Formats: sequence, C-alpha cells, structure tokens
Amino acid sequence: MTQLKNKKQVLNRENLAYNKKSPIKVVQFGEGNFLRAFVEYAFQQLNKSVDFNAGIAVVQPIERGMVDMLNDQDGLYTLFLKGVQKGQEIQEKQLITNIVKGIDPYTDFKAYLELAKEEELQFIISNTTEAGIAFVESDTMDMEPPSSFPAKLTVLLNERFKYFNGAEDKGLTIIPCELINHNSETLKEIILKYAALWDLDRAFTNWLESSCSFHSTLVDRIVPGYPKDDIETYNAELDYKDNLIVAAEVFLLWVIEGGDDLKKKLPFHKTDLDVKIVDDMQPYRTRKVRILNGAHTSMVPFSLLYGNETVKETVDNAFTGAFVNKAIFEEINDVLPMDKDELDSFAEAILDRFRNPFIKHKLADIALNSISKFKVRVLPSLLEFEAKNGKLPTNLTFAFACLIRFYKGTWQGKDLPINDGKGIVDNFNTIWNNEDYNVIANDVLANQDYWGEDLTKVENLSKAIAFALSEIDSKGIESGYENFSKKY
Repeated sequence: MTQLKNKKQVLNRENLAYNKKSPIKVVQFGEGNFLRAFVEYAFQQLNKSVDFNAGIAVVQPIERGMVDMLNDQDGLYTLFLKGVQKGQEIQEKQLITNIVKGIDPYTDFKAYLELAKEEELQFIISNTTEAGIAFVESDTMDMEPPSSFPAKLTVLLNERFKYFNGAEDKGLTIIPCELINHNSETLKEIILKYAALWDLDRAFTNWLESSCSFHSTLVDRIVPGYPKDDIETYNAELDYKDNLIVAAEVFLLWVIEGGDDLKKKLPFHKTDLDVKIVDDMQPYRTRKVRILNGAHTSMVPFSLLYGNETVKETVDNAFTGAFVNKAIFEEINDVLPMDKDELDSFAEAILDRFRNPFIKHKLADIALNSISKFKVRVLPSLLEFEAKNGKLPTNLTFAFACLIRFYKGTWQGKDLPINDGKGIVDNFNTIWNNEDYNVIANDVLANQDYWGEDLTKVENLSKAIAFALSEIDSKGIESGYENFSKKY
C-alpha cells in the first residue's frame, strides 16, 4: 500500500501524494458501506486488470448522508477483506482510489446536473435500498432535487438527452443493485411513468428506449461496514487516519443480465472477480435463495434447539454441520436445474462464508419471520424433491418439524427467540395447546395463508412431521433426528 509522507495524517490525496483521477465513467447513487465494498472494489479491479480507467462520481440519494465525509478524504478509504476461501483464512486490505467526487444534490443541485454533461459517462449504478426504487407522485421536474431516486435519475437522463441533442452514443447503461427481483425493469417502468407525468419530449422516451439499456442484477457480499467495535485493531494496520474504513467478507458475486454488448463494455471476464454477465439471472437468484438463504432458514430452529448460538458453531459442530451439509448437497442441490459441479462449488463457498471467523452471525438474528422465509426459501426444495424422488427429503422435513416445534415458544424451560407477526405467534400458541402431534401437524400444514397451499395433501408429510415432533420432544434433537432418519 502507498505510504503517506507522515504517519497518521488524515487520509487524502495531498497527504498521500496521489493525484491521479480517472475520467468519470460511472455515476453511482449511494455512498454507503455496501457499494463502497462492492462496486468500487469491482471497478478498481477492472481498472487494474484491463486499464479500464473508470472514475466514479458518487451521488448522495437522501438528504442525510456521508458525501461530506467522503469528500474530506478525497474519495479515498481502506477496504478490509476478511474471510475463508477453500478452508483457508484470508485477510487483505486495499486502498480504494477510484471515487473522483461526491455530490450532495440537496446542497448543490447544479453540480448534480453537471454530471449529465460528462463526455465519458457510460454507467449508472445504484443501491438505494429496496425502498429506493419507488414512484412518488408528488415529485416534480422543477424540484431541486425530487425526493425519489427514480425521479432524480429521470431528471439527470433528460438533462443528458438535451445537452447532447439526443445523440445515440451518449445513452447510458443502467445497472441497479437494489435487492428486489427484476430491479431494472421496475426502475425503467418508473422512469417512463415520470416522463409521462411530466410531459417530457417524446424524443426523450425514444432515446431512453433505443440508446439506454437497463440490466437487472443479483449482488451478494456480506459487508459489516465500519468496524467500530474493533476500530483500534484496524487502525493499527494503517499508516494514516481513515474515518471511512469498510470491512467486508472475501466472497463476492455479481450477476448482471446482459449480452455480448455488455460484456464488451464491462470486461469483468478478464479479472479474477466472480462477475457473471448472463442472458437470464433467475437461475442464479434461485440458486442463492435455495442454497444460501435456504440453508440459513433450515438451520435456525434446528440448531437453536440443539444448543448452538451462531451460524459458525452450526457448521463447525460434527452433528449440526453434517445435517446442514446433507440438506444442501443431497436435497437442495438435487432439484436445482443447474450444473451439479457448479452448484456444489457454490455451496462450498457458502459453507466457507458460514465459517467466517470474522463475522459473528447469531442464529437468533436471522430467526425473523421464519414462517414466510421457509415458504419461499425451503418449501420449494422440499416439494420438488418429493415430486422428483417419490419420497420426502429427510433433512428438510426434519427442519420443517423443528420450525413448528420452535414456534411453541419455549424449549427446556427457556424462551425461544421467536420474531414474527402477532397473528402468527398467537395462532401457534393456540395450536400448541393441543397435545396430539398429529393434530398439531395437520393444523399447521393445512394453513394456506402460511404455505400458499394445503400441505396435508403431500403424501406422508403430516405423518412424518407428527413423528418428528414426538421424537424431538421425547428424545431431543440429536436422538430424535437419528430415529427420524431411520424411518424417513
């Protein structure tokens, strides 16, 4: 890493004697930890690998943000990557240097509009949270700025269209990273809605359709952010004072929908990063939801009832770790329509992430809304396995029983960390007033509000759940699972 002239000076370009600034090719909406640990990192690797020479202008999307702090350090900050890859512990740090400027449109709207005139601008990237891609009808064209992110972007795109007289080669590639499915389609729909509401020139909407492109994405990297609890340890590794340190895991996955044109614009295939530009990102989204999220949701009640507190403890323990492995490799992966080697490789990377010693991921923290999560993340794998193989998946079915037992609310005299809607909690309290496990199983499985269908119609599922509940209560998790796995 480049050294400052004097130790522990504030991090900025003058003190670092680093004055290189690349032309602005990216306008990024959002200055938070995730984008700085994900997008800036990815483009910095692209700059290094193929001399991409892309500078980033960061726009603060809400009135209160971090742009001033970012500008105080001339866009510079340190990214610490810590995690496990293929069983090996990895710790790295890197000075991120590709942010050219930060702009707060609430205090300098003119500077925001000037971004539209950047000759080499090619990309718009955003992560304004799931709530950020929203239509706010009260937003108007003359607001400085409009409140919503899509309205701000509409203003910027229209300014660019007018400044370059609708030139086809000045269209932009728009890549939202908000965690909603079909994020680019939703964003484009809202932009066109604003164009109609504001009665913008029809030529502008034609330019949007013909010269701009919108690409949906899937992003995946755990970013704890500023490591306030261990900041002195992090600072001890630096020769300067950095107020914007970001900590993240090593794993990174970015799936972007696009074709050969986008691959030419963004040659990530020439880097070591796992950035995939594909025709259809939905299989990758399904893979993530079923393996990463599905494993999380499956393990939580099971592992808490066993006595573990964290995800790492779960995968490191001989019994609970074997259970998670079997659920993933023998049951979840069995029904995913992708290459088996690719699925298994992804699953191994997920398990490495679960073992990350630098992230303490408490099971209780991911127990929120476990019923709705199970429906989306685990139930499809269970049902597809049964349909394909003519039998129930042992581990996912036992995990289902553990979920139902978890919602009783207490275990061995202690309260369980249930975190769900009052209606669901009250309903389970009523169900667990019954002592007949067959009745309990049927009552839960028949609830179409939970599962979208009557699961008592799935062959043997009610009987299997009732048997598992009986075994769990009479023999505990480990012996109960052993007896259950012999029968199912």
